Amino acid sequence: MPANDCTGSAGPDGPAQEPYAGLAETHSAVVFFAGDRAYKLKKPVRTGFLDFSTAQARAAVCQRETELNRRFAPDVYLGVAELRDPAGQVCDHLVVMRRMPASLRLSALIETGGPAGDAVRQVARILAAQHSLAPRGAEISQQGSRDALRQRWTDNVDQARTIAGGLIEPADIDAVEWLAGRFLAGRSALLDARVRGGHVVDGHGDLLAADIFCLADGPRILDCLEFDDKLRWLDGLDDAAFLAMDLERLGADDLAGRFLDWYVEFSGDPAPASLRHHYVAYRAFVRAKVGCLRARQGDQLAGQEARQLAALTLRHLRAGAVTIVLVGGLPGTGKSALAGALADRLGWTVLSSDRIRKEMAEMPAAQPAHAGYGRGIYAPAWTERTYAELVRRAAELTSHGESVILDATWGSPEHRAAAAAMADQAAADFVQLLCAAPAAVTEDRIRRRTDSLSDAYPEVTARMARAQAPWPAAVTIETGSSEPGDVLGRALDAVGRP
Repeated sequence: MPANDCTGSAGPDGPAQEPYAGLAETHSAVVFFAGDRAYKLKKPVRTGFLDFSTAQARAAVCQRETELNRRFAPDVYLGVAELRDPAGQVCDHLVVMRRMPASLRLSALIETGGPAGDAVRQVARILAAQHSLAPRGAEISQQGSRDALRQRWTDNVDQARTIAGGLIEPADIDAVEWLAGRFLAGRSALLDARVRGGHVVDGHGDLLAADIFCLADGPRILDCLEFDDKLRWLDGLDDAAFLAMDLERLGADDLAGRFLDWYVEFSGDPAPASLRHHYVAYRAFVRAKVGCLRARQGDQLAGQEARQLAALTLRHLRAGAVTIVLVGGLPGTGKSALAGALADRLGWTVLSSDRIRKEMAEMPAAQPAHAGYGRGIYAPAWTERTYAELVRRAAELTSHGESVILDATWGSPEHRAAAAAMADQAAADFVQLLCAAPAAVTEDRIRRRTDSLSDAYPEVTARMARAQAPWPAAVTIETGSSEPGDVLGRALDAVGRP
């Protein structure tokens, strides 16, 4: 239960009919409500992740909670009060807060269909602004490294296996472990760049919709993670992904996506989509693990939520898998059109052998370079250089989390093998598509096209067809008589994307 669990507010921002007094309890605190104030008393507990067993520790954490949360809601966290015994001696401390209205919780607005878009956009702006001002440093940055992120996944997977108890299928936990590990295995360059770019900050750490209150003068973000600094030191996108995950859990998938778009816009964050998916998946799995723990403690609804969140985890891990797609075939088979359509649908990068070949020859991409089959910039040595550069650029992009579509003939088994080896080294999914169409169709397309980068003409295409080696590993996409939408649909099915 959130710390400022407002059964209500008697103030001008909330409904006046709510009870004057109330009480709420969490695993580590008791919150008392009276009028327009909330008073949070830490319990004298010690767990595996916090220690409030002494009065001194509770006093320190009250002060720390107030300081940290004032970064996001300075007018809510009013200070720390002393509790005294009958003899007048200080015996404990309380965090004193302005009481928030329950009806204006972001989670409540979403569950009741209330207006939430403007508030979520403001949250994205507040979060981005706070991240721009947040402390940075070597110790903080280390928590955004690949090794730290991998250890967090490992710890949570191991804990989930111990407590899932049939709530999450063991095969699903195995899939989570494999997919998360595969993403991280090839993304050192991406995560190192995130650290160098200053994206790892002292953030909020626990950004849930239930702890955001949408007041008339702007949202208030409460209850950041105060008991372990390392859990609050994270990539800013990871911090934002927590709320995106929670919005999806509440059924607001579109709003979750827009929230991350807004955060990226306000923060100027160049993160690839794959990293967004990865962080949302991580946050979902952490909450799935917590749901399993709550279910074991008797919460009858927590088990269902754990399964829902495990499914959300897998969905995002699969959507965020870095992928390399070879789109090949003879001239006129529509491979460049299909590569472009896939890129438009999926937001992936297209690398074209035609463009790279002319770039290496220091020629404008649209300038004709007809030289006959196997001559000029189409001589074997030029072709070898072109495919080597195509693969090199793909490796660079995938190391930074970008999925790529490689548009080329791919007639040589050696070139295809080089691409496959690069995909394996990059820990990327590898998909091979072969575009095909009847000769009469391809010849007609070649004769009629005016905006292609290709220099192939029918006589060259015939020579290429005789030299092309079989490609049994590819999924053949017939483009001759199919509608463009059908062609794209079959390619998307092969790639495993909707």
